[in-house]
Amino acid sequence: MCTSDKDILHIAHGLRDRTLPKPEWTHNAHFAAAVWLIRSPLDDAERDLPDMIRRYNLACGVANTDTEGYHETITLASIRMASHALKGCEALCLHEAVNHVLKSGLDRADWIFRYWSRYVLFTPEARRRWVEPDVEALPVGTACPK
Repeated sequence: MCTSDKDILHIAHGLRDRTLPKPEWTHNAHFAAAVWLIRSPLDDAERDLPDMIRRYNLACGVANTDTEGYHETITLASIRMASHALKGCEALCLHEAVNHVLKSGLDRADWIFRYWSRYVLFTPEARRRWVEPDVEALPVGTACPK
């Protein structure tokens, strides 16, 4: 979990500037960056996060290939699930929003297998571009529980 807005800004700016130490680019950090971009009036998470991750990977010596590095379907699914979890939660400060997203079940790396099979998710096609879920559709609607 993220304990302060400062923690999230450290992650987000480090990702954007490609200065975040690689060990700090964790599963939770991915969601912190996504929420930061979702909340930003100047950015579009689905448009901007993919390129930020690709550039960050290259800066860390990680190639973006059909078997490693950036994964389009996982990134877009994560953004869409974070956006879904944040519906109606506009009053939360940044770190509360990130923690709310993580507490919605996205803190577990295996959350995605509720929607995609491993077979489909780990194809080169799913890594390169959006592939629709093959197990269950992503949720839509619903508001943040008060």
